[in-house]
Amino acid sequence: MSIISKTLPLTASLATALTLVAAQAAHAEGEMEKCYGVSMAGQNDCAAGAGTTCAGTATKDYQGNAWKYVPAGTCATIKTPHGMGSLEPVKM
Repeated sequence: MSIISKTLPLTASLATALTLVAAQAAHAEGEMEKCYGVSMAGQNDCAAGAGTTCAGTATKDYQGNAWKYVPAGTCATIKTPHGMGSLEPVKM
């Protein structure tokens, strides 16, 4: 096994961890906001309504009660097949 094939997974894991830390830091500084109705199935950040617990629980794309963190001030500009992103849960 080459050194590259050994270090590539480690590098990818480290990059993912650093991205998550940066996103959490941005959220802590108020630079991120919850945007409802923009996440894809299984890719929401947390809380997808009754009967769900947290991240990855959205059962369909653009689910109105599931949210994703986005940069502050951008939610209302995110276009979906059901309309624009919302700072409040979307009734569908």
